[in-house]
Amino acid sequence: MVVGELTDLPYLPELPARGPGADIVGRAAAGVLSGIDVDVFAGRWRLATRPGFDQRRARALLSRDLDALEEVAGDREGPVKVQVCGPWTLAARLELPRGGPALGDPGASRDVAESLAEGVAEYVAGVRRRLPGARVLVQIDEPSLPAVLRGDIPTMSGFSRVAAVEPRTAQEALAGVLGAIEGADGWPLVHGCAPDLPLRLLHDAGARGVSLDVSLLTSADDDEVGELVEAGLGLLVGCVPTSEPATPLSADDVLTTVRDWWKRIGLTTDQLVTRTALTPTCGLAGASPSWARDATALAVRAARTVADR
Repeated sequence: MVVGELTDLPYLPELPARGPGADIVGRAAAGVLSGIDVDVFAGRWRLATRPGFDQRRARALLSRDLDALEEVAGDREGPVKVQVCGPWTLAARLELPRGGPALGDPGASRDVAESLAEGVAEYVAGVRRRLPGARVLVQIDEPSLPAVLRGDIPTMSGFSRVAAVEPRTAQEALAGVLGAIEGADGWPLVHGCAPDLPLRLLHDAGARGVSLDVSLLTSADDDEVGELVEAGLGLLVGCVPTSEPATPLSADDVLTTVRDWWKRIGLTTDQLVTRTALTPTCGLAGASPSWARDATALAVRAARTVADR
């Protein structure tokens, strides 16, 4: 369905309802990290001293998914997107062996970021071997980054919070991962679906594009968004709801929201066509299969309408 509907930019779907190892954290921690082992304890992924069943299962799921992508898109020439959980969301959601988020241990956070940088380069190389004609876009998912920067990640007890990470430290870790993607001839993107996404930090860390929910942007963000687009940042504009709305949407309904926001920023229609892609507001893992297809098709129709007009 993805390759058929998204002829310009197909992606490798993540289907977390299949269980541990198919989820955002497990897929990256068990399937992509290099030199770090993990397992599941009390329903949460944690750092471990040796690989176990959960890690092997996660790697097998990822391998089967890549096999499926190769079967339907192995001869593709053009962009294909894959996605990996980012270093700060991993550090916030991975547990230390003794409990508590890895984020609370600066050494563990650093190890996770370095391991991810090494592993994601290997991942890109593996995708390119399967799809030799494709341009691999790698989306780093960082839904927890704003909370990490605010100091809003709970400790093991839940009664306090892990200290906020300094923006410079966050940028350096992200730069290592994004640089590793470019070094492997990939194209780095960052996705965030929480308010207060630090766009300038992401741009300065090396993101070529940022995927965001346009409904979360306020007028206070306008100047920064405009400056970064002028500086060359691409935007994946989340403008189609991830769950089916009560009232049916048309492509024009979607475009009204996008055009009104774009005019507010003060950028040109040409820039809208050349610097953006239109997407759902976040992932479709919680959508029904029918709405996942409809939302995808709606984003495509809206984007083609922009280009045609």
